[in-house]
Amino acid sequence: MTPSIFITGSSGNVGREVIRTFPDRSRLRAGSTQPDRLRQQVEPEVECVYFDFQKPESYVPALQGITSLFLVRPPAISDVAQYIAPVIDAAKSAGVGHIVFLSLVGVENNRVVPHYRIEQHILQSGLEYTFLRAGFFMQNLSTTHRDDIRLRSEIAVPAGHSKTSFIDARDIGAIGARALNDRQHRNCAYNLTGSEALDYYEVALIMSAVLGRPIRYTNPSVPRFLQKQLSQGKPLSFALVMTALYTMTRFGAAELVSPDASLLLGREPIRFQQFAEDHVELWRND
Repeated sequence: MTPSIFITGSSGNVGREVIRTFPDRSRLRAGSTQPDRLRQQVEPEVECVYFDFQKPESYVPALQGITSLFLVRPPAISDVAQYIAPVIDAAKSAGVGHIVFLSLVGVENNRVVPHYRIEQHILQSGLEYTFLRAGFFMQNLSTTHRDDIRLRSEIAVPAGHSKTSFIDARDIGAIGARALNDRQHRNCAYNLTGSEALDYYEVALIMSAVLGRPIRYTNPSVPRFLQKQLSQGKPLSFALVMTALYTMTRFGAAELVSPDASLLLGREPIRFQQFAEDHVELWRND
């Protein structure tokens, strides 16, 4: 079967799960800046092609014959006008009729983050859409903050005492696959969270029990967190977006517990305890 669905972010936590859970992978085309490496990571039925948000010449070949697009903003890209909007425009010109966009909980009330501008551009394009407005990924702790936990036994994010309704990327990917495969989800926006809201002190306690060693939540100040990200070589745009998201969390923006994920999955979302147990080897420090 000729692919009709194009997946961006296909080597990331969510994109991989969209591919893994999609019922007919022969319909999928996955884009990557390293397609040869991607071919070794995904099922053989998936067509892998070169695609780079920063290389406009890669858009047309990747989107040829595509009717639905799964759109993930690369974390390092915050310039929507230069790198994301042109992809949406190219998709429309190529005949894409539907975009499933991995967005952010609360984005409709937050014009600072890039996700807001992306949603607005999709709406203005006239294309059918599905906005998956996700809460904080549990996988942030096994990727972005992994070394803090593995090497220093600490969680160092400036979220204060606020609670976060974490969601597992495996659940988001399963919902993304359904949104691409079922027309009933078109022109819909869903708030995707877990079924519980935890503060980072509670997260640290769960991880301490699972890992068998004390994990400490340091609760750094916002300026200190930003300075640390820059000192570790993170791009300024990435560090600013991440700092803004945690600042919002500090003021309660991430505590919403929505029923949408449970309804879409037909089951309770994966709980943080299960996530920690499933990924325990990633934080071993021996």
